Amino acid sequence: MINLKRLVKSFKYAFKGLLKVFKEEQNLRIQAFFAMIVIVLALFFQINRLEWILLIFVISLVMLMELANSAVERIADILKPRIDDYVKEIKDIAAAGVMLSSFVAVIIGLIIFFPYIIK
Repeated sequence: MINLKRLVKSFKYAFKGLLKVFKEEQNLRIQAFFAMIVIVLALFFQINRLEWILLIFVISLVMLMELANSAVERIADILKPRIDDYVKEIKDIAAAGVMLSSFVAVIIGLIIFFPYIIK
């Protein structure tokens, strides 16, 4: 049976974590800003259902990668000092995941919006 009290508590912790990362990570705020622009454009151009699905997917992908990157950075900082080369590599790899997902999001956004813009 589902423990409703525990479920509510877990959501509370999750929102607390999201708010903390949003406050502390400039990149997440920038990504959220661009996500809002994309959503406004999607509403303006009245994109179709499949395009909405793709946009929501790539926006979520970028945000999730940023959250994972932030978690990896924090774990790496606890395990080793910031000056350790291996820790730097781990952080760089996690950041590369964010960058790659952002590139994919931009490409998909261009593919979706280009036909609407050139009309």
